[in-house]
Amino acid sequence: MGVSGCGKSNLAAHLSEKLDWTLHEGDDFHPQENVEKMAQGEPLTDEDRFPWLLRLHEVIQRERCSGSDALVTCSALKRLYRQIMLHGSRAFDHDILPPVAPDVFFLFLHGDYSLIHQRMVARRGHYMKADLLRSQFDALEPPLDEENVLSLDISKSITDLGTEVEQHIIGLKSSPVVL
Repeated sequence: MGVSGCGKSNLAAHLSEKLDWTLHEGDDFHPQENVEKMAQGEPLTDEDRFPWLLRLHEVIQRERCSGSDALVTCSALKRLYRQIMLHGSRAFDHDILPPVAPDVFFLFLHGDYSLIHQRMVARRGHYMKADLLRSQFDALEPPLDEENVLSLDISKSITDLGTEVEQHIIGLKSSPVVL
């Protein structure tokens, strides 16, 4: 998770190959209207995002039910968005939901605005325009530790970030489960 241009897709592809986990690219689940809106330089509203986040929740649930390990890329800029991904439509109806699911963790890719803007200007063929980056930083609610998150500094190489994630996974699997 993280703002557009932070490297979610690159890191996820690296991890998918290295860990042999299925990768679900969140952008592929956007309705066409969202893609067109972003391509025109118009930021998405919460109402635009909710159906997309519910689709990602379905993907996550399907993977969890199958017992598979998988990666899902998504900006997940706000806590509510992360709650929708974990709990689906229940996130709209409940004030108090667990901030985490024990078998799901977030990777928060964070970095300097100018670095990410520079990356976005340089990339080709993506509908998300660099002009929208400021709106993403404005909307960003960095995840709290209680949300089962590993924060990753994008100034590091993909290889180094991948190693951090692998060490985190090893730590999670070796930790005792407390009931």
